[in-house]
Parts: sequence; C-alpha cells; structure tokens
Amino acid sequence: MNKADLIVALDVPNVEAMEAKLQELPDFIEWYKVGLEIFCAEGPAVLEPLKKRNKKIFLDLKLHDIPQTVANAVKTAASHGVNLMTVHAIGGRAMLEAAAAAAKECANPPKIVAVTTLTSLSEADFKDLGINRTVSEQAVALGELAISSGIDGMVTSAHEAKALREAFPDAILVTPGIRMPDGDVGDQKRVASPSFAVEQGATHLVIGRPIMHAEDPTAAATAMLEDMNK
Repeated sequence: MNKADLIVALDVPNVEAMEAKLQELPDFIEWYKVGLEIFCAEGPAVLEPLKKRNKKIFLDLKLHDIPQTVANAVKTAASHGVNLMTVHAIGGRAMLEAAAAAAKECANPPKIVAVTTLTSLSEADFKDLGINRTVSEQAVALGELAISSGIDGMVTSAHEAKALREAFPDAILVTPGIRMPDGDVGDQKRVASPSFAVEQGATHLVIGRPIMHAEDPTAAATAMLEDMNK
C-alpha cells in the first residue's frame, strides 16, 4: 500500500495568525508548508515557532533565478533548518544542478523538489504560454530534466502523479490541489481527493484551505488522513 505524509499549508498573512492557527491544529500534524505570503511578511523568523514544536518544514518559495542565486538561497534556507523546498523545473538544467549540488553541501541537506506545472494552470493556459505539450507531457519532460539534474522529486498535481511515479519510481512526489470530493476547489483547476493522490503515487499531500478554514481543523485533518489511508 502506498504511504504518504500530510503537509498543512500555513497560508496566513503574519506570524500572529500563524501562532493562532498552530494552537488550533492537532499535534499529530508533523509537516507544515511555509509559502511566499508569510515568508515575505516575516522572513526566516517565521520558521521559529515550527522549529520549537519540532515540526518538519516545507519551504515553498519556488526558486527560479540564475544558478548561483538559487544555490545561495538553498544554502541559506538549509541553515534555517528547512527539510524540503521547491524550485521551478523550468529554470533549466544549470539552475537545477546548482540547487542539487548546494543542498548536498549543507550540514543538514534539505530535499529539493521541482515544480513541473502549477496546479492553477490548464492546457488553455499552456497555449497562452506557447507550450505545445499536454500537461502530462510537460510534467514528465520536466520531471526527467529535474531527476537527471540531481533533484529529489517533483511537485505535481495528482493527475500527473501516476505518469511520474511510473517514470521515476524513487522520486518524492508532492501533490497540492487536494480536496475532499464535496470540497470547494477555489482557484485550483486540477484537484483530487487524498485517496486518489495516494493511489497515483504521491508521497506528500499539501492541504491548506480545507483544514485551515475548517470550523473544526482537527476533524478536517483527521478526515483527510483517513481518506489518505483508505
């Protein structure tokens, strides 16, 4: 049976809101995602409440810059104790190789996963961007680029996870866009249930609003885990 970890996305505006949410959320949640909004507001200090609670940190900044800049950012993030972080696969081989090499040089190397396609994009959006591949073709092509560059895995929707799992049996596959079957999809275009994502080969499921905005976050997180473990 496939096994996956639940990552709760702390999509809040500041550390005060984050601390309040951490008080509401159950202690059995081991992983938390820190994204652009709160990191831009608070900087690395926002990681301290999670480190004090001995939580695992997924720093989701989707780095995309020249190779040296990305390598330096990876080393700096590692010095703050993050466990997992993102780069954009479309940044190219030199950038990906620099990120992978930088991680390996760290005393506590973070795992690096590459974003293949944002879950907010559809194939109609691809046409606007001049990309002639299907979403699945793009995911596999960029996955091959990332893995061959030394990256540990990919961020992908559940709908591309099966193709990536078959192509890369040992890769980390982080899957956002997770909703229960009756949940609000928000601005996501390629969503999936927790159990479907795990069946497709995901190793980490990122879930934000369905837990963070729930009247009972513990019940919502428990329901997600139960669905993941079907």
